[in-house]
Amino acid sequence: MSTQPNFDRLKKTIRHEEPDRVPLIEALVSYEIQSAFLGRKVESGDLKSQVEFWSRAGYDSIPLTVGMMNPGEVTQESSIYRVVQKTLRQEGEETVPWNIEENGVITYPEDFDRFPWEDAARLDFGRFHEVQPFLPPGMKILACSGKVFTVTWMLMGFQNFCISLHMQENLVSRVFQRVGEIQLAGAKELSKIPNLGALWVVDDLSYGSGPMIDPRFFRKYVFPWYEELAAVAKKQGMLFFFHSDGNIWPILNDLIAIGFDAIHPIDPTAMNIREVKEKVGRKLAIMGNIHTDLLARGTPEEVRDLTKKTIREVAPGGGFALGSGNSVPEWARFENYQAMRETALKFGKYPIKL
Repeated sequence: MSTQPNFDRLKKTIRHEEPDRVPLIEALVSYEIQSAFLGRKVESGDLKSQVEFWSRAGYDSIPLTVGMMNPGEVTQESSIYRVVQKTLRQEGEETVPWNIEENGVITYPEDFDRFPWEDAARLDFGRFHEVQPFLPPGMKILACSGKVFTVTWMLMGFQNFCISLHMQENLVSRVFQRVGEIQLAGAKELSKIPNLGALWVVDDLSYGSGPMIDPRFFRKYVFPWYEELAAVAKKQGMLFFFHSDGNIWPILNDLIAIGFDAIHPIDPTAMNIREVKEKVGRKLAIMGNIHTDLLARGTPEEVRDLTKKTIREVAPGGGFALGSGNSVPEWARFENYQAMRETALKFGKYPIKL
């Protein structure tokens, strides 16, 4: 099966048509896995090698991240961490006392007022321009951005955020408003960059048991920003994707109404992908679902069996792109990643005959 990138393959799938084969898609494949695939070290600044990995491995797109905070945990490499660190140094602090599970850096209105929002709004789009010469014909960029809920609660600390929703909701509203403005401005800037295929909102909203907060707060403070982002994407002809781990059943109809084209990854620890496809029909495409824990702990044969089963049950009729149930981290076994990828390329040809 050819691995030549062809973003039209993914677009056709999103329209619930059957392209030549089931597309592969990921929001993240660790540099360790990319290095093992290419047989040489791949680093964050090596965009040429990254493009080579994504194209040779059978993907039609390369994911790049921009926004107020990279997907994942707050680290010393994240933009917000550096902004906060700068502020605290100005106030004589030596370290960043930032506990995202408790109090964060915005606890009271005066914290909001002193936060360096102008610095936080200076987003770096450099990688989106630097990658352009390396993109082969047919490959597009997936712009992972638009994180509104997660940035807000991380800035406030989750415990303080939840309490503040009931005790000082006006402060929470102000943080949501400022974060949303920055992410929307970033999306508008992204829309001017060539070769963007999709805007991908990566913003975890749920635990395995259900939404992290009462969905009425999502509807009040988060989903209106998603609708604004959807308008930007649609105006530029980009696809519009959403990622959240956990059980999103209680908000699935909201996501459909917002206008997302596809949702990811249909967390296999919390949702049944066959039930999701039956529920959404042609309203949404679905992406991902191969259990990340299986990629780490299983055998290649187990991965092949699950991949074939998923293709057989979900791929007919289009509307499905295959990938992991979250991402492909450094602790995934390379041979298991290869088993998933190669099985999809071998058995994902339409019409599905498994």
